[in-house]
Amino acid sequence: MHAQHQVPEPSTSNKGIYLVAAHPNWNASRVNRRLVAAAREVATVQLCDLFGSYPDYCIDVPTEQARLRAAQLVVLLHPVQWYSMPALLKLWLDDVLTHGWAYGGGHALQGKDLWLVASTGGPDASYHPQGYNRYFFDAFLPPYEQTAALCGMRFLPPLVLHGAHAVEEDEVAQHVAVFRERLESYPTWPELDEMETCPACEVPTADRPEN
Repeated sequence: MHAQHQVPEPSTSNKGIYLVAAHPNWNASRVNRRLVAAAREVATVQLCDLFGSYPDYCIDVPTEQARLRAAQLVVLLHPVQWYSMPALLKLWLDDVLTHGWAYGGGHALQGKDLWLVASTGGPDASYHPQGYNRYFFDAFLPPYEQTAALCGMRFLPPLVLHGAHAVEEDEVAQHVAVFRERLESYPTWPELDEMETCPACEVPTADRPEN
């Protein structure tokens, strides 16, 4: 069981990147494992391998919140499982982005950016009204978008690789190269100049009364 110890609050001048990677079996990963390897070579990135750090699903909340405070960009990296994120990443969101800290009167993440980097087993054509997944991939993004909005974060355009099991090797290599370039060049992405900041959604006190 992980000790719940106090972590000194980092300086707000740190504009680094906190990458939260969630894959239940790295040995079986074709794409995400290479993305993580690339991220480890970027000096501004602090990486958390969720399944490696918390195999008992006991998340060190003070440590995770301190890391989030220190970063300007938060990256969620994972394979899509049942049209969503792996269970441990969902638990991380539940435990770490707490009411009164991340939203509902808390503004610890206000003004930061959230970036989804995901891979799917199904090819791009499967995410179509005539495909077996029945919807365009964007239809599965509202939970991520609203998580960002509730915390006052900008939700950046996701980086997604479809058909990760079968795409050609050169496409995987190009995807990894784009990912690394984006990490290295943040926050000077051209599109960020056109994206408005997102004020945190106000949660009425009556909706979340104190226990």
